Amino acid sequence: MSPLPYQSAHEELHFINRSGWLRAAVLGANDGIVSVASLIVGVAAADPSPTAVLIAGGAGLAAGAMSMAAGEYVSVSSQSDIERADIARETAALRDTPEEEERELASIFESRGLSQATAALVARELTEKDALGAHVREELGLSEVHAANPLQAALASGLTFSVAAAMPLIAAVLAPAGQVIPVVVGTTLVCLALLGALGARAGGAPMLPATLRVLFWGAAAMAITAGVGRIFGVSV
Repeated sequence: MSPLPYQSAHEELHFINRSGWLRAAVLGANDGIVSVASLIVGVAAADPSPTAVLIAGGAGLAAGAMSMAAGEYVSVSSQSDIERADIARETAALRDTPEEEERELASIFESRGLSQATAALVARELTEKDALGAHVREELGLSEVHAANPLQAALASGLTFSVAAAMPLIAAVLAPAGQVIPVVVGTTLVCLALLGALGARAGGAPMLPATLRVLFWGAAAMAITAGVGRIFGVSV
């Protein structure tokens, strides 16, 4: 009987495979809350009428969601194009100069601390099993898990932007007359704190630094926009 494949009883939980969609989701949500809240606060500082505030907030939500989704799609598509081009070049190099590529793979393992003989053995065995896969992982630093997914990033960013941007907009609609700015600011700060904590938890990172970071920059954005709106008396 052939021996059973080794399975470790200890398997660590890692969150790096979430980095692609988590980055897009957190970026979209944070931008949605901050940009629309800042827009509402800036407009309310210049013209606190409900009509002006709702038009500005609604337009900011729609335009921002489309902009975020389109921007993520274009950005990640460009990254994906670069990855495919690098893989194509590696495929051609493996076809035309396989010996040189195997030596290059061995040198990579040597630079990571393996002896020359062990590095050569590992490179040979990986080349025999899956030469392209080995070079894509070890030389280019790419893998199926981390491959760029433009549609996933666009949907995550656009959807989270819309949901997050709706929070300050709803707060503005429900705010008592003359209280739009404090209600929107308070709601936004609470949402930002929750976003920072949830994003950190989803990524397995410390929650306090992430929460303080998003709170600081969100508050700064709203303060600056409110100041511009009050000073110039125009929608920003």
